[in-house]
Amino acid sequence: MVKASSRTSALQARAIETLWRSLAGRRLATLWRLARLIGPLVRRFSRREREVTEANLAQVYPEQSAADRRRLTGESLTHSAATMLEIGFAWMGEPDRVEASIVAVHGRELLDEARAEGRGVIVLAPHFGNWEVLNFWLSSHFPFTAMYEPPKIAELDAVTRAGRERMGASLVPTNPRGVAALLKALKRSEAIGILPDQEPNWGSGVFAPFFGRLAYTATLLPKLVARTEARVVTGVARRLPGRGFEIHFLPADQRVYQADEVESATGVNACVEAAIALDPAQYQWEYKRYRKVIQEQEGHHEHRRFRIY
Repeated sequence: MVKASSRTSALQARAIETLWRSLAGRRLATLWRLARLIGPLVRRFSRREREVTEANLAQVYPEQSAADRRRLTGESLTHSAATMLEIGFAWMGEPDRVEASIVAVHGRELLDEARAEGRGVIVLAPHFGNWEVLNFWLSSHFPFTAMYEPPKIAELDAVTRAGRERMGASLVPTNPRGVAALLKALKRSEAIGILPDQEPNWGSGVFAPFFGRLAYTATLLPKLVARTEARVVTGVARRLPGRGFEIHFLPADQRVYQADEVESATGVNACVEAAIALDPAQYQWEYKRYRKVIQEQEGHHEHRRFRIY
């Protein structure tokens, strides 16, 4: 007998996929109007997203007034809603339409120059704007490999893979085999993508400052740089609400090339900060970036009181 939870997951996956397919052909202006309706509802009825966003913004922008942070909270949740609504467009929309929605690409020469020199490119892609549109563009224009972790709803795995791989991207697992595949791609002078702002498991990161507060940050980057001499850039797809996207590639903070893991992680976080500065409302502030605290690593018996969530 099929478990009720399995049936529920299958129904959820079917409903989500149906929604994405139904939205794939809609105009970006329509999707933005929907996001502007949904964002305030998320803020009002989703306590978790609202409170985590507010806690993060209070931490990173303490100089702002409470009113300004409330406004930024609402704008951020609206952009997050837009990203979810645009998944069908990025994964299932006509490729010509998605390509045409990218109205400008800034900093492409950083990638072209590195490949001309026979160097691979590591693209740090934070959760800013629409990272699925960034994946679409990168995999359309370069041999591109990225790590992939299956979605929590297992039944969405096939559609997620199909959407991210449809323009030629190669997805590899988040394990040693995947790291080996990234190294091989870099040695072939190809591009790879890394999520720089996702909190790693204990043992796979170090604490480094992010907007002045220590955040547990992955240490994969210095290992890849040391073994390949790859160039590092930050890449984002900045939303132009209702009109399209601008791709931005930014030079990495030079500390990312340091062998010292804390120094390199500090550079990674500085890269994310620079991307956020393009438009703070487009960052996914509802992610618990400061979930782990150094007091827990040090065995402090009251480490929970140092948390902000």
